[in-house]
Amino acid sequence: MGIPRPITASMGDRHSGDATSQCSALFNSDHDNRESRDPEDHGDENGSGIVTDLARDEMARPIRHRPQWFLVCWAILLSSTLIASAALAEELLGSLVMAGRGPERPVMEELARAFERAHLGTVVDIKWNRNFRIGDLVTSNEVDIGVVGQEEPDLVATTVAWDGLAVIVNFSNPIKEVTIQQVASLFSGTVRDWSNLDKRAGGPVHLVLRPDDQNMTDGFEQSLGIVGRSPKNAEHIRSNQQVLSRVSGKLDAVGYLSLKEAQDAVTYGMSVRALLIDGVEPGTPTVESGQYRLKRPVVLLMRKEATALARAFVDFARSPAGQGILETMYVPLVQHPR
Repeated sequence: MGIPRPITASMGDRHSGDATSQCSALFNSDHDNRESRDPEDHGDENGSGIVTDLARDEMARPIRHRPQWFLVCWAILLSSTLIASAALAEELLGSLVMAGRGPERPVMEELARAFERAHLGTVVDIKWNRNFRIGDLVTSNEVDIGVVGQEEPDLVATTVAWDGLAVIVNFSNPIKEVTIQQVASLFSGTVRDWSNLDKRAGGPVHLVLRPDDQNMTDGFEQSLGIVGRSPKNAEHIRSNQQVLSRVSGKLDAVGYLSLKEAQDAVTYGMSVRALLIDGVEPGTPTVESGQYRLKRPVVLLMRKEATALARAFVDFARSPAGQGILETMYVPLVQHPR
């Protein structure tokens, strides 16, 4: 897939170095002339203080009385600064391709549009398919950035947010708190009747799982240590909204979804409850602090030799502006200013 690659910043560095060399030559020439006229006028015998004193002397003069080397030097430095700035700006022209397969797409699209507005002349092309093997696409240079839920070998992985995972039951279920081991037993199929957790709650457990091809599934199972152990005959539902509808309409159901959507559902009066895990209430502060253990990272993958544009996008995602966008769906990084 052809992707325009930006110009590197070495252009600006080269112009800056050339300007410094030219100014040094002009200064040394003028300084030698002054030394021949008045060898004791500037600095000590080793020459220390010469640059500072001479520059201060020239800045104090009216422009029309300043020596030619000083004016030429300022012109060279100014032009080199403009060239370096132009080279740096040119770095962030072009396009990059981002791919994913999970529920992150809406917020990543918003993040991409904000990045384009902040860096005019850039385009972020988003490709999303539940069958994508994201790590392979990044490694083969078919895409610049991959959105995943875990690190991949030989690729640079940057966490840009946390997805707290809320375990929800019907509001009529008397169970309000479980241990993380009990959650693992529920979703691995070891506990099949609610009475095994609480005598007040009877009846078979109706599991609502997520498809195996979602980042959320990977993160949830890894947090519980039950990777690949979920019952194959359980009900699988793809979207958070469908999970909410199913659990709110079925008394014996239990499922999981992103914390933000669970909180919104409770706020808007849906008949669901988010369970406390090991006595810790699911919420932004407890996810940030690590007290609430059910969470997964939202990770951006790129190659070690990634383009400047790809690196700039990852930096933008971790900036206050980017974190503000990610916060609409996920828990921002701890260092995100409040």
